[in-house]
Amino acid sequence: MRAILIFIMIVQAILGHSQIMSGPMRGYATMTEVGLWIQLESEGNIEIHYWFENKDDHMVSTADEVHPKEGVYKFRIGNLEPGTEYNYEIVLNENSIELDGLTFKTQPLWQYREEPPALKIALGSCNYVNEEAYDRPGKVYGNDHGIFNSIAETSPDLMLWLGDNIYLREVDFSSWSGYVHRHTHTRSIPELEKLLQSTNNYAIWDDHDFGPNDADGSWIHKDWAQDAFEMFWMNPSTGLPGENGITTAFRYGDIDFFLLDNRYFRTSRDANHITPQVLGKTQIEWLIEAMKYGRAPFKLVAVGGQVVNDAAVYENHAQFADERIYLLDRIAEEKIEGVIFLTGDRHHTELSMIEHQGVKIYDLTVSPLTAGTHNALDEPNSNRVEGTHVAEHNFGIIEITGTRLAREMNISIFDKSGEEIWSKAIER
Repeated sequence: MRAILIFIMIVQAILGHSQIMSGPMRGYATMTEVGLWIQLESEGNIEIHYWFENKDDHMVSTADEVHPKEGVYKFRIGNLEPGTEYNYEIVLNENSIELDGLTFKTQPLWQYREEPPALKIALGSCNYVNEEAYDRPGKVYGNDHGIFNSIAETSPDLMLWLGDNIYLREVDFSSWSGYVHRHTHTRSIPELEKLLQSTNNYAIWDDHDFGPNDADGSWIHKDWAQDAFEMFWMNPSTGLPGENGITTAFRYGDIDFFLLDNRYFRTSRDANHITPQVLGKTQIEWLIEAMKYGRAPFKLVAVGGQVVNDAAVYENHAQFADERIYLLDRIAEEKIEGVIFLTGDRHHTELSMIEHQGVKIYDLTVSPLTAGTHNALDEPNSNRVEGTHVAEHNFGIIEITGTRLAREMNISIFDKSGEEIWSKAIER
């Protein structure tokens, strides 16, 4: 009889596990709340059981947001203790799903008590997961997905996805089901599991998450793009108050992060009756005010396209020269130090720096993770830091250390296997 019961429990666990299509994924984390995301193959009764020390004293969280047709469940687990790691399990249809090592962690309450914590940030852009039936004929475009295990092995505190995270195909553009399928197909690869489960994931979008190549705010289905983005990612919020789009901000340790939207408000640079823009004045002025108010030693500004690169090619901000100079001028006018734009899009990696009216502004481009590569050494980027161009699959790690008044940033770029390519330090 005991053997039969054990067999039944094993079968139930296997069946429960098989119903998880992707995830669980750790989203945002604050001092007292975390976000968890899971996608099931079909609708089910799902709970998160979590505990600090003793599993017998577990607490239960049910999903705050459910998309049963798409199988997406989003949990916002609150009333947690700062600086605490919790264990958790997924209970599906009253059966515990056997997944080892599931944890989430809140940010520490360090202010007025101790020095700010060290912080490790992983980042990258341009992730293409092949689907033969809908890919272009010929050589496959996406490969080396083992890079995500290399990222996870660095044990970052958070992962920043810098856009072109899914690569919508032509068959996806004109239907809601197409958007859901592309997110689902990309998210479901086994190489992503460890990274999604072991660190906090934040994201912005670029054109290939939004619509067709180089799509701007005229795209008819940008509402689908936003709805799908909000469904599949767990940023702390989306959109400025009263505004659409995906803009948000958060603080991790003593570092301010600003996640910008370079698609929803973008206009054509060739139109005669409108002012060409990428971000729009409302978003720029919010960014300036927020950076000025925050007083963080480093302000990390994630946006899909390059800002500091002055080569007016492809979708660089230099193609929108008036808005670019306005943005740089406003940073300099307010004397905002420690601004580092974190960008993707370009299928190569490089660090750019400009000293604009006495203020140093950096732009770290990290691309691609798994999509095709591009050598841009012949581009006239006069602001490129020598020795930082990389034209192979890679990811970045930013480590911030030091005391409150002497923080230091170290940027390292690694290849797909986790071998360091270059490293640079930025002091404040």
